[in-house]
Amino acid sequence: MEQKNKIFLIILTALLLGGCGQTVDHKGKTPLVQVGNEFLYKEDLRAAMPVGIKGQDSIQFAERYIRTWVEDALLFHKAEGNVPDNLKLEELVASYRKALIVHAYQEELVNQQLGDSIDEAEIKQYYQQNPTLFRATQPYVQGLFIKVPVKAPHLGNVRTWYKQNTQDAVDRLLKYSIGNAVSYDYFYDRWLPVSDLAAKIPLKELDTDFGYLEKKKNVEVRDTAFCYFLHVEHFLPEGEQLPLEYARTEIKEILINLKRVEFINRVKQDLYNEASEDKDIIYYN
Repeated sequence: MEQKNKIFLIILTALLLGGCGQTVDHKGKTPLVQVGNEFLYKEDLRAAMPVGIKGQDSIQFAERYIRTWVEDALLFHKAEGNVPDNLKLEELVASYRKALIVHAYQEELVNQQLGDSIDEAEIKQYYQQNPTLFRATQPYVQGLFIKVPVKAPHLGNVRTWYKQNTQDAVDRLLKYSIGNAVSYDYFYDRWLPVSDLAAKIPLKELDTDFGYLEKKKNVEVRDTAFCYFLHVEHFLPEGEQLPLEYARTEIKEILINLKRVEFINRVKQDLYNEASEDKDIIYYN
């Protein structure tokens, strides 16, 4: 099988190289296949090989890669000679190349001058000045959640502690969770979307009633294996302004883009002013 594949490659290369007697500078690379004036090199094939591929798999990959390269090259040459209005096509290519060069230059300038750092004060200011831009698409809550096996000891104490937002109750529950809880989440200091809790608690109301936890501050659910305890200290309804921690990433991107546009416009204006002063711009009537 290996010999057969080697023969295939030799024949394919011979057919495609046949009739091409001109001298070509391959810059130290080893040609495998030629179509017209295009070459596929051994080094290109090696670079395209997936890491760790060996034996018959590597031979099959090489065959497919070479065949695809040849077909693409042949299709390009066929299209190149049959697409009407080549001048218009060249203009489009030149325009696209110009846009790519300008974009690359702009990105380099922005990265050098601005980077991606935004001051926290700027984020908070934008958040406060644009409350309608960041609305919650679902409720968010602050509180505490604990999941324990149904046979865990002292469940009566857990029922008392999880409802109390006191340092003593939280400390007791934390110590208890170390040896007994399957899951323990303290989020009095941050907001969680209700969908995150719905994934943890087998309670259908969390999927169907977005305002359920606004009315029900303490939730206890039990199945055949576990008891689930949830205390809601604060509730943020759907449609209210998102907590800053959830809006921060979006605000940062907005501010970076605003600064980017402002910076690029300033660069353009400076270039225009400089060219005008140097009389490098010529207007024809």
